[in-house]
Amino acid sequence: MANKNFDECVSFLIDNGLFVGRICRLENVLKTIIAKHRYMKNVSAALSESTALAVLLANALKFDGLFTLQMQGNGPVSTIVVDVTSDGKLRSCANYDKERLEKAFALRKNEGEIEATPHLLGEGTLAFTIDDGKNNYHQGVVDLQGKTLEECALRYFKQSEQIETMLRLFVDVPAEEDGEWKAGGIIVQRIPEIGGKNIDKEQLPELRNEAEILMNSLTAEELFDENLSLQEILHRLYHANGLSVTKDNHYEFCCRCSREKLLKTLRGFSEDDLASMLDENSKITAKCGFCSETYEFTICLLYTSPSPRDGLLSR
Repeated sequence: MANKNFDECVSFLIDNGLFVGRICRLENVLKTIIAKHRYMKNVSAALSESTALAVLLANALKFDGLFTLQMQGNGPVSTIVVDVTSDGKLRSCANYDKERLEKAFALRKNEGEIEATPHLLGEGTLAFTIDDGKNNYHQGVVDLQGKTLEECALRYFKQSEQIETMLRLFVDVPAEEDGEWKAGGIIVQRIPEIGGKNIDKEQLPELRNEAEILMNSLTAEELFDENLSLQEILHRLYHANGLSVTKDNHYEFCCRCSREKLLKTLRGFSEDDLASMLDENSKITAKCGFCSETYEFTICLLYTSPSPRDGLLSR
């Protein structure tokens, strides 16, 4: 029977805790996200890869909170946002200009090819934000410089966090239009204050090189093999390096939007702003960018409230 433990992220230690790592692979959660948006294939690929990266990074959170990955650029894809909570709730979305994408494909004569995520975004920024739920925020930002999303993320860790990091990301693009998307990755980091205290410093370069070589031996076929659990994949890679699996987290799609939240937001707008939002049916229609849920609101002018905002009703 297949060990189909997709939508999971497994944390591990190797070399007496000298290196900490995480490996993940996603399927059902991507199926839900992509079905809600039906993006162009290149956009879905970029979103899938970004979602896998966010899960790998969010899995390191040691408190109840929210991790957000956000990329903004001047390319055909203007924004990619991924939210991951510490209890495994995940949502992601992208904004893009379909006409610009199609023109770019026609110009480069590469329609049908999957382009690297940074190429779609162009010049811009990659930001990681941590919200601990107590109004404490930590954010790191780096320019989107690199041929791949891996390179952009590694540049962030080198410049902002100064953590020695090795990273690989994978996306399995379905051949059919309605096929199953899969994404995943593996990250290995050396965080000096955590472990490896009994290891001779002269061994560090050799151990680091070995950890990277073994990580790079992982193939997409292995990662997305339904007959292999993530633990079995890790055993294949690092069984001779003192492998210790420390945590196993499951992820599922969940959007935090609600009618009440949106109503509260609308009540913060001025009367003129609210009036400008009305359509021909005197309704305000809002669509969640993450789950595509549509909410309709009306301003009830029959109420005797002093301000139209007080008469804002949800339907």
